[in-house]
Amino acid sequence: MTGTRSTRQRDVIAQVLGRAPGPLAVAEVLELAQSDLPGLGIATVYRTLKLLTGQGQIHPVTLDGETRYEAAGKGHHHHFSCTRCGRVFTLHTCPVALPRGTVYPGGFVVEAHEVTLYGQCPECALH
Repeated sequence: MTGTRSTRQRDVIAQVLGRAPGPLAVAEVLELAQSDLPGLGIATVYRTLKLLTGQGQIHPVTLDGETRYEAAGKGHHHHFSCTRCGRVFTLHTCPVALPRGTVYPGGFVVEAHEVTLYGQCPECALH
């Protein structure tokens, strides 16, 4: 019985992350997953996030010192963080044309880049 329950919890948490418009904080994962699993606890969410990360199904994203989680396999993308409501969204276009191997003055060789834009999401910008 415990195995079935655990699988259901993993499935729900993976679905929550797969549907999210951007990476979610642990508390957001818990709140959204509790819609399907009202008895879900925070410790189970942490354990499941660790398991799903280890399996490569999701990956952590650190924004402003906070670890958030998103589904893996989204390819190269960046994030937009709303300064008003605090939600984080995935941007599907890269605002920076910076290919791997670019050499900056001083000999800095680019291997990868991450960009987070800050401002107001469309919903907050209307108010």
